[in-house]
Amino acid sequence: MTNNSNAAAGRGNPQDKIILIASDDETLWELLYYIVHKEGFPVEKADSHSEAMDKARALRPALILLALNPHDSYATLRELQTDDTVSIPVILLANRPIDRATEELIRQEPNVKGFLQQPADALNLAALLHKLLNTCPPVKKKSE
Repeated sequence: MTNNSNAAAGRGNPQDKIILIASDDETLWELLYYIVHKEGFPVEKADSHSEAMDKARALRPALILLALNPHDSYATLRELQTDDTVSIPVILLANRPIDRATEELIRQEPNVKGFLQQPADALNLAALLHKLLNTCPPVKKKSE
């Protein structure tokens, strides 16, 4: 069901905003997919650096959820800043504790608009997505 109050409130419809989830962890991807899809956003998956970059360029998603891993997520974050993907906002998800100084350095990257520790808190993530993308959650039927 669409949210008819979106237009009146000047907010967009989540169905119009593709979110790319870049994670090589299948369990994390499934959790993020569930949260993002439940909020009404179409979802695309990338499980490698090259796939994330290819999909970011081809699909021009409204936002990228990037799970930090030691192998290639920093390279992905940096490459997203080099061409026509520079304007795509990124929310980073850290799978291990990161010290405050490192977190602050990451937050200074121009395309990083959010930073969450895993496991992702569904309510915080949903609120951040709607805030960054200026959308409203879908209206639920009373029977839901």
